[in-house]
Amino acid sequence: MTEEITFSTDGYVATIALNRPQKLNAVTPEMASALIAAVERCNADDDIRCVVLTGAGPKAFCCGSDIRELDRYDTAWNFRNREDYCDAIRRLRKPSIAAVNGYAFGGGLETAMSCDVRICSDNAQFAAPEIKLGWIGGGGVAAFLSHAIGASNAALMILTGDPIDAAKALAWGLVSEVVPQEGLLDRAHAIAAVIASRAPIAAETAKLNLAAAHALPVEQAIAYERDLQTICFATADAAEGRAAFKEKRQPVFRRK
Repeated sequence: MTEEITFSTDGYVATIALNRPQKLNAVTPEMASALIAAVERCNADDDIRCVVLTGAGPKAFCCGSDIRELDRYDTAWNFRNREDYCDAIRRLRKPSIAAVNGYAFGGGLETAMSCDVRICSDNAQFAAPEIKLGWIGGGGVAAFLSHAIGASNAALMILTGDPIDAAKALAWGLVSEVVPQEGLLDRAHAIAAVIASRAPIAAETAKLNLAAAHALPVEQAIAYERDLQTICFATADAAEGRAAFKEKRQPVFRRK
């Protein structure tokens, strides 16, 4: 781990923060390795049921990879095979929430879109600025943007590289909520606490189901969904949910 990635837990919720505010939380290779380690820790810990990802400081969630560090890759092939922090976030088995404070540019935008739920502060800005420097994003920007905000809006962002503000991100469907900056983390943790109160196997299965709905043809996605539903239905937590409903009480889920 590194001090530039912080990790904390509160109940069933883990918080991972990019902690390099003086550089707008731009990600170095060491930070990417630490993010991967944090994801592995979350996946291995059954007491973590939801993950909040954010950036330290008032200015930025993440401005992507530290451009000054990219020349450390001596060949394009080594650059292609680098440890990618967006890939790491997508490997989270637990539901994830991006709490976007300030800039989410380049890989920061892709990191936010790699989370399941996105909320942002009223000062947030989102951009895919790589084209201004002579390349394009490689962490899923085209796939995620075109699904989230439509082909034309995605093309506008990727081809111009210009940012959009929080209000437009909400109108286009890139984020679910815009909240005052001072209340962003409280709101993210409130959503996370609700998710963490649900049956954890069902929540992780729902995440798989959403990914399948994104990737598969409709009939295959529905068949996969039905298989996942059957797996969930057979768990002890599902039996507890049915019993609690009949007994008019709150269920106690144990991830079994």
